[in-house]
Amino acid sequence: MKLLKTEEAVGQVLCHDITQIIRGVTKDAVFRKGHIITPEDVPVLLSVGKEHVYIWEKNENMLHENDAAEILRSLCQGPNMHATAPREGKIELVADEDGLLLADVERLRAVNRLGEMMIATRSSGFPVKRGDKLCGTRVIPLVIEKEKMEAARQAAGDGPLLRLLPFRPRRYGLIITGSEVYHGRIEDTFSPVIQEKLAEYGCESGWHEVLDDDHVQITAAVNRMLAAGAELVLCTGGMSVDPDDRTPLAIKNTGAKIVSYGAPVLPGAMFLLAYTADGRPICGLPGCVMYAKRTIFDLVLPFLLADGSIRPDIDIHMIYQILVNAYTGTNIYDGTKYAIDPVETLRTSSAIIANYIKNDT
Repeated sequence: MKLLKTEEAVGQVLCHDITQIIRGVTKDAVFRKGHIITPEDVPVLLSVGKEHVYIWEKNENMLHENDAAEILRSLCQGPNMHATAPREGKIELVADEDGLLLADVERLRAVNRLGEMMIATRSSGFPVKRGDKLCGTRVIPLVIEKEKMEAARQAAGDGPLLRLLPFRPRRYGLIITGSEVYHGRIEDTFSPVIQEKLAEYGCESGWHEVLDDDHVQITAAVNRMLAAGAELVLCTGGMSVDPDDRTPLAIKNTGAKIVSYGAPVLPGAMFLLAYTADGRPICGLPGCVMYAKRTIFDLVLPFLLADGSIRPDIDIHMIYQILVNAYTGTNIYDGTKYAIDPVETLRTSSAIIANYIKNDT
């Protein structure tokens, strides 16, 4: 590219977008890359503060910002998302489905650490809606060396950096436990909370029982629901160490494989997740799920409802680590602000990680 005074650039080809910003009115390109400058364009360019412009000179060893952003886009894009057209050197990926967004954080960091380029994403492990912006890609300079973009390809490795797993509504069974509810001493306030949370994902309640703190009864109810075709079973209450809390034993006695009893998250430390032999999840939900607006259940539920995201042979702590990465502020893209993933400065204990979930929003 070559720098020229604006008045001397008539007939030349612009090598980047020229942006006009009028507060409260517009922020958009007044001229696009590839535009041939005419005499009538000169006053417009001067009005947006462009006394000099870069004009295009072909260089076989360099790539324009739009072409480089396209390479970054190709490294990120997985199924169920589409790309926007390049705009001022930026390409965004947009969700085509409601689903769970997963980013390969380590490979993403490897690309961002190269410098002169960036990929900013929403936090991995969180639900997104159709139409949500998932990430933005761009290079920092107007042109960049081809070999630097080849280094980005090498750093990214095989497979897309982003995956969007569509949600699949499940028919679920709900078991409310507790002698106080079973005998009518208090109102059941747990069921409406669970039903509302599942309804957000289009899930239908097919079975609902209220039982005493009797592990034999609870086991039998879980098995009945599974036999009738429940794709997910939720057992509420009875999850602590009190003598009358028998829900973990009841779930164990169904023959399901318990993959996690206890979670490094507050509220929700007593959460339990198990899987049947054919891969259907059974959850033991502690009482905090009923009274706290957001808990471990809200974090794990998108994984349970996304196709292919959790299987019994996957360590549940992998999921917790994804969530920890999100809560330490990495890879956030909210559609208006970018935060380039920094070199990892926050180290967490490999044994105990306490994520306190804000319950005021």
